[in-house]
Amino acid sequence: MKRQQYTLRNVPERLDRLLRARAASEGRSINATALHVLAIGLGVGDEVPKFSDLDGFAGSWIEDPAVDAALRDMDTVDRDLWS
Repeated sequence: MKRQQYTLRNVPERLDRLLRARAASEGRSINATALHVLAIGLGVGDEVPKFSDLDGFAGSWIEDPAVDAALRDMDTVDRDLWS
C-alpha cells in the first residue's frame, strides 16, 4: 500500500497540547497518535467514537405539573432584588 506524507501547518496550541498529551499517555509518537485520531474521526478507525451529545434525551420529555409550576415561579422577577 502506497503511503503519503503530510505536513500540517498552523496547528492550534490547544490541539497541539491535547495531541501531545494523548501521545504521551498512550506511549505513542505524535505521528502515530495523529493518524489514529484522524482515522477514528473519519470513521475508519478501530474504535467507536464516544459522542457527548444530547440525542438520547430527544423525545423523552414527561409532563409534570409540579415542574411546570416551578419553572413558572422562576420566570417571576423578584422586584426587591432588583431595586
